[in-house]
Amino acid sequence: MTDVAKTSESQADPSVSVVGPGDGETIVLGTTRMRILEDGGRTGHRLAIAESVLAPHTQGPPQHRHARHDEGFYILSGTVRFTVGDEDHEATAGTLVMVPPGTPHTFANPTDQPAVMLSTFTPDLYVQYFRDLQDMNADGRPLTPQTNIDAMSRYATEPATDFT
Repeated sequence: MTDVAKTSESQADPSVSVVGPGDGETIVLGTTRMRILEDGGRTGHRLAIAESVLAPHTQGPPQHRHARHDEGFYILSGTVRFTVGDEDHEATAGTLVMVPPGTPHTFANPTDQPAVMLSTFTPDLYVQYFRDLQDMNADGRPLTPQTNIDAMSRYATEPATDFT
């Protein structure tokens, strides 16, 4: 019986990642709480995944464009308003929003209820942006529009100033 246990253990794939309900890295940015489920470290930096909880009446980031990564949002609960250029889309639970590189976008929770969404970043480039913002908060540096733009620019992202 011991040989069977050893054989099973040796066949287990050490690269498999299991992140439980209370696990993952937590980042708090204002009224948004993000839990990093995969930061790209186990996917060869091809994919990162985060769960975000947007408090009621949370304004999102300024409308922006990513030059080097796709961003996906799957709404788990609540309603999230996505603004893409001049168009608004109300995304409720069960809705998937995929944003390709170069597409101006932002999101917000305009409702009285929290909203929860699962976000993907392909490749994982943008996860470090959220860490940078959290570090600025922890260091007591104010998150001004300019410091946000500076942080975005490190990750091939820029404000979509043609849509305000």
